[in-house]
Amino acid sequence: MAEAEQRQVQIRIDETRMNTTYANTIRTTSTLDEVILDFGLNLPVQAQGNQPTMVFAVGSRVVLNWSGAKRLAQSLNQLVASYEKSRGEINLNPQG
Repeated sequence: MAEAEQRQVQIRIDETRMNTTYANTIRTTSTLDEVILDFGLNLPVQAQGNQPTMVFAVGSRVVLNWSGAKRLAQSLNQLVASYEKSRGEINLNPQG
């Protein structure tokens, strides 16, 4: 049984068509074939009767197949673990 030949592949990143946006909220949905990620901003607005309301303004949508979604999840898990190891746990529910 012959060992598989291993080759290194150089990857060039083309950022010429890239747009950068800020998001403080993400909405996830899925189909049998895809994962849909909507990135945007939660914006507070005053509704009728002074009732506080949040509007989710979607700025970007990313659609991935399930393999890509799993690779993204693994990459984010590694990134967050590295951040927390050096800077401490990220608190998702701050009090006050």
